[in-house]
Amino acid sequence: MTTVKIVYVGGPTAVIELAGLRLLTDPTFDAPGEYPVGARKLTKTTGPAFMPTELGPVDAVLLSHDQHPDNLDTAGRAYLTDAPAPLVLSTASAAAPDRLGTDVHALPAWKHIELGPLRITAVPALHGPTGSEPVVGEVTGFVLSGEGLPKVYVSGDNASLDLVREIADREGPFDVAVLFAGAARTPLVPEAPLTLTSEQAAEAARILGARHVVPLHFEHWGHFTQDGPTLTKAFAEAGLTERLHLLAPGMSVAL
Repeated sequence: MTTVKIVYVGGPTAVIELAGLRLLTDPTFDAPGEYPVGARKLTKTTGPAFMPTELGPVDAVLLSHDQHPDNLDTAGRAYLTDAPAPLVLSTASAAAPDRLGTDVHALPAWKHIELGPLRITAVPALHGPTGSEPVVGEVTGFVLSGEGLPKVYVSGDNASLDLVREIADREGPFDVAVLFAGAARTPLVPEAPLTLTSEQAAEAARILGARHVVPLHFEHWGHFTQDGPTLTKAFAEAGLTERLHLLAPGMSVAL
């Protein structure tokens, strides 16, 4: 079977190389600092391992959502408009006229698009507890598949294991799961995390039948309450240590 290579840029940003194609997740390239989101600010603690000019050509961008600066920041927006990928896939909200200043292909849940030998299917995501949608906005995840290719799940900012089960039932099992973790918390939604906890990430790996897990979006921002060590601990306690690939920024793994 063909391998998939994942290069970790930082935060939610990675390059996924599969079937001769290069896919970029949630572009974030800003320096550390405070970034407004509504009346609040999110604090970025670490910059990216690579700047856009160092990435090389990209065939598509998988944008989970555009409304939060920790998933699409100022430099990420400039990347989409100044050096646009041939294809930007995201939510209907992100594809609204004049929202991003570049063409965005809205891909509703369970719909797919073919990119050469690769099928990219949008899958549902919930960026927080049930009922938080009006506050946090629309989010999507993606499944990458194709004949003779590893099947890859990219969660986006999903906090719902119920949706993970639905995705596993319809699309699983998976060879690789790229899970946004970190148990993000904000006063805007104080009652529950906005992304998977470390324990939920381990459970998601089991539900998905994923042979390999590469976590993203678990560090580099102040609103994350869990990190790499808690992921390592949770996967060890679940007996899934061998599935976890915890990358340092700038590093890559071929699976």
